[in-house]
Amino acid sequence: MELVYNKEYHGFILEEKKALNDLNADGYLFSHKKSGAKLFYLSCQDDNKVFSVTFRTPPRSNNGLPHILEHSVLCGSRKYPLKDPFVELAKGSMNTFLNAMTFSDKTMYPVASRNKQDFMNLMDVYLDSVFYPNIYERPEILQQEGWHYEWKQDEEELSIKGVVYNEMKGAFSSPEQMLFRKTQESLFPDTPYGYESGGDPQYIPSLTQKEFIEYHKEYYHPSNAYFYFYGDGDILEHLEYLDKEYLKEFDAIKTNSSINWQQPFTEPVTKVIQYPISSEEKANNKTYLSLNTVVGNSKDPELHLAMDMLNTILLGTPAAPLKKKLIEAEVGRDVFGYYDGSIQQPVFGIVAKNSNEALADQFQKVIFETLKDLVRNGIDKALIESVINAHEFKLREADFGRYPKGLIYGMKLMESWLYDAGPYIHLEYSPVLERIKKSLSEPYFEKLIQTYLLENTHCSFIKVIPEPGLNDKKEQAIAEALNQQKSKMSPEEVAELVEENAKLEAWQNQEASVEEIESIPLLSINDLESEPEKIPMQVSHLGRVPVLKHPLFTNNIVYTNLYFDVSQLTLEEMPTVGLLISLLGKLSTESFHYEDLSNEIYLHTGGIGFSVEGFSQNGDPTEYAPKVQLQARALTHKSKEMWFLIEEIGMRTKWTEKKRIREVIREIKSRLEMSILQEGHMVSAKRALSYLSPIAQFQELVSGIEFYHYISELEENYDNRYEKLMTEFKGLQHKIFNRSNLTVSLTAEDDDIEKMENYLTHYFRELDQTEPTESAKSIRSTNPRKNEGMYLSSDVQYVAKAGNLIKAGYKYTGSLQVLKTMISLDYLWKKVRVVGGAYGAMAGFQRNGNMYLVSYRDPNLEETLQVYKDLIEYVSNFSADEREMRKYIIGTMSRIDAPLTPAMKAEKSDAHYFSGITQEDLYEERQAILSTTPETITSLADMLQESLREEYICVVGNENKIKKAQGIFQRLVPVLR
Repeated sequence: MELVYNKEYHGFILEEKKALNDLNADGYLFSHKKSGAKLFYLSCQDDNKVFSVTFRTPPRSNNGLPHILEHSVLCGSRKYPLKDPFVELAKGSMNTFLNAMTFSDKTMYPVASRNKQDFMNLMDVYLDSVFYPNIYERPEILQQEGWHYEWKQDEEELSIKGVVYNEMKGAFSSPEQMLFRKTQESLFPDTPYGYESGGDPQYIPSLTQKEFIEYHKEYYHPSNAYFYFYGDGDILEHLEYLDKEYLKEFDAIKTNSSINWQQPFTEPVTKVIQYPISSEEKANNKTYLSLNTVVGNSKDPELHLAMDMLNTILLGTPAAPLKKKLIEAEVGRDVFGYYDGSIQQPVFGIVAKNSNEALADQFQKVIFETLKDLVRNGIDKALIESVINAHEFKLREADFGRYPKGLIYGMKLMESWLYDAGPYIHLEYSPVLERIKKSLSEPYFEKLIQTYLLENTHCSFIKVIPEPGLNDKKEQAIAEALNQQKSKMSPEEVAELVEENAKLEAWQNQEASVEEIESIPLLSINDLESEPEKIPMQVSHLGRVPVLKHPLFTNNIVYTNLYFDVSQLTLEEMPTVGLLISLLGKLSTESFHYEDLSNEIYLHTGGIGFSVEGFSQNGDPTEYAPKVQLQARALTHKSKEMWFLIEEIGMRTKWTEKKRIREVIREIKSRLEMSILQEGHMVSAKRALSYLSPIAQFQELVSGIEFYHYISELEENYDNRYEKLMTEFKGLQHKIFNRSNLTVSLTAEDDDIEKMENYLTHYFRELDQTEPTESAKSIRSTNPRKNEGMYLSSDVQYVAKAGNLIKAGYKYTGSLQVLKTMISLDYLWKKVRVVGGAYGAMAGFQRNGNMYLVSYRDPNLEETLQVYKDLIEYVSNFSADEREMRKYIIGTMSRIDAPLTPAMKAEKSDAHYFSGITQEDLYEERQAILSTTPETITSLADMLQESLREEYICVVGNENKIKKAQGIFQRLVPVLR
């Protein structure tokens, strides 16, 4: 049916319709007459449907109200009164995305599903949650999700607990997070951006129930809402549903949610903040220096895209001139930039990491001298062209990994729509790209530098300085404040607090009624696919080299994966292998200086990257296939250039650039540190697994803590190690890039795959060929260190426990994936998150028998380990009716059947090939999942007990907390160096 402009459909007026050719979609902009709601429908042939409702939610203080409210509205509502409908959906829906996000100025509630009924179910739960939450009747929700004083017995210390409180303590433990949060505060002091929307732990306890409720009343109204649909759904059906079920109950109101404009500064401002480091960390080379400027407004799509490109031009590649000058001047051991276009007044930032406070003036001097020189003499046109090509490739490929396309487009359109501009202006990129391309003959980017970076006084200079022992001071200050609070309390107030804690605990432990549970809609098992998807793969050989062909529609892009077996290398060589592959593509080759090489990669391809991967063997806890993986992607007409660059990098890299190698090593160290602080849960889980698993030990050596320590030691003794390192690189390069240990994977349309084989033949002629040698025995070794407490300056813990079920005498079965769903979203959610106050916790089971339990941003340590011990009892006593069991099975299948891009399908198929996983194995796993019963689950209790008996534990977290529990560990060690 053709929708007509200005006509009413179920209470909605169609205000605008537009063909969005770049997305192969049509956009429809509506307004709802009665409620004042705004709605944008992005109609296309994608069955992975997305819905979101977004509210403009400017923070009024640093108490984290928008963030806490985001958590809290999903804790029960009018139609769905149980305490955690969000978790029920996670357990038992076929969602392809389910979450909620708090930004600096908005709160978004998106869901996605490929199943029509499931999509409607998810949407209804979310809509009822945001408009009719239980927060009005249940003060326990704010106490649980936000904060509460905890004091159960007279002898206990008064403490503060809360999910968001602990989440933000974790966030404020990261210097990068602190820097980015303080940047907005420094640039926008007179606007809501001057406040921390996520909440500063220092101020979160100031939030009251009254303020909490009033904020929801004011901002969670359809007049302040932005509804968004994406996909192949029925527009009129969705409009009718929204009007009938929700919007007709509301009258339009005026909401005071507009975000005032920050007037430009007449001169730059300077801010200095401290961040904690552990007592054993060196403070030298740990300072962050940052220069940040406000750039125009978010309603200008050309400036938006151009500034994003300028960030890449100046700071985002090995050829980036500003990054190069800052590194050469040694004002930072790592340099990076960012462009944040997600707010009303976008920000461009330049950051030097691992610097010193004494270099602050030099940092600014180098920036401004370099920028002036670029304006005066011009930016290298080859660099500009390569960056434009790279951005265009990513826009047209639209590969967002596991995130639905519709979700990313929905977030992108809020970058203009929230500020009263058209929702589609950042989605129509072709005209903008063409205008930028035409400017290549002009000083286009040089003018941007002049206007927004050199002549712009609306900027801030921030120093983030390490302070040993700052965490101890903070903890002491909190303890003193709590003691003071406790001493002021009258006996009546004490009794009231104890009673309040008891009520909260009783509410948290109260089981949901049958009626409450059944209020959440649930699909039938018949809605699930009984057969696993068969990813097309044809195995052939070119000479003796296996070639895996994946004929898939890829929109004229060819994806190439080259896997080089490295099992002949020793475990002692693996850290150097990890370093070698991190250097490839960043050093000069025989044909190109490293800057020119970077330009060539960006100009002709969508990227060429290297990684070290381990493929576990199906059902075997000791064997695995270690590979160096080369990933490349390009438009099919650029295949020749792509293969030339693959050859050039893999076989003709120069190892004689001592200074350049040192620069990259410093950058690797910096990025590893950021990863450790941001993903502490996976760091601790992988470390715990390394105590018992050869493949996990291999991963530790090439990308984990062990690799970080290798890089740190190498950086410190670089001059003494360089000659030996260069010899090792040359030897490893010949051992790795060898035809005898190569497997090729090609993904494209059939005709394009055939063309690739011609390039392969030439590539093979260039490769060394030696006879394959026997695997080194040492690659089957495990980490000799066990049970470590790994401390850093964090206010929270990441508590991991690991085991192996096959070593304990059991077999992998698909039912373990159902058990994972149950443990993660029921047992650990309730015990570690709801009661314990951690941000999250999860379990994992793998086909090689490896299993783990891990918590995330957890205020506890020993209490969480006790929860892990008590898991056996939970599983032993598990019981469920048919509906509950069906819920866990559906939630498991949602995870198993997550949509994949063509590139991801190929890599999944390749992994199965190397691991020896057949289509029959996948079918058996699926049937085991679908036929799991409560009896199946209880039968796994003995397996859990035996698998976890060895008590393999690793905790990454707060130094004081770990040292107080040192009896648990065999070894205490600082993580960062």
